[in-house]
Amino acid sequence: MDTLATRYEQVLERKTQAAQRAGRNPADITLVAVTKTWPAETIMAAYDVGMRHFGENRAEELAEKRPFVTPHIAPPDAITWHLIGPLQSRKTSLAAAHADVFHALDRLKIATRLAQQVGDLQRRLPLFLEVNVSGEMSKSGFAAHNWEKDATQQEKLRTIVRTVMEMPHIQLVGLMTMAPWDVPEEEIRAVFRRTRALAGWLETAVPHLSLPYLSMGMTDDFEIAIAEGATHIRVGRAIFGDRET
Repeated sequence: MDTLATRYEQVLERKTQAAQRAGRNPADITLVAVTKTWPAETIMAAYDVGMRHFGENRAEELAEKRPFVTPHIAPPDAITWHLIGPLQSRKTSLAAAHADVFHALDRLKIATRLAQQVGDLQRRLPLFLEVNVSGEMSKSGFAAHNWEKDATQQEKLRTIVRTVMEMPHIQLVGLMTMAPWDVPEEEIRAVFRRTRALAGWLETAVPHLSLPYLSMGMTDDFEIAIAEGATHIRVGRAIFGDRET
């Protein structure tokens, strides 16, 4: 029977097998269940079958769902809420109040606003720097399509990282990227591999920097991402089916 529980178990099994093929511990890979457009009741059903990490693309959806779901779970902090989509300046206060992790920092202006607003709430927000390694115009993120060879791009990335590291109340913990759609597997693999290499290079290029996490991979490519070092995979359709409109 194609139920939420069986689909979830199938994704967990795919994650486990991909990790084992790569010689990795499946427990080191966080499955973020993407619930964009799904109602809060679906999140509660997902919680009941074992999911604990949920990802929302829009800050306003997160701000609506978290207060609805929290009274129905125990303990109230049993769920980790991930904001995985780009954030508009006028909505940073929603992210500061409701996100436990932010995956898509793509502008320093957003970082500045988050640092102030998270601090006002006496919180701390771990976040990922979104990098555009594929070079696609449709992708968000700081330019990193030629980071291995372009000294100007390298310096910009170093400056961005140093600037974010100096901000209070937010903590840079890793890189996030998205691979192209409908391209050969090797092109997808190259984007993930280059993102992992970029994280390693930044750790050597910026003193005191640690980037232990990589947010890479979705329903159609998360097994490739795991093989290339992903620590967080963002999966929606394989768990919940086609999105509600």
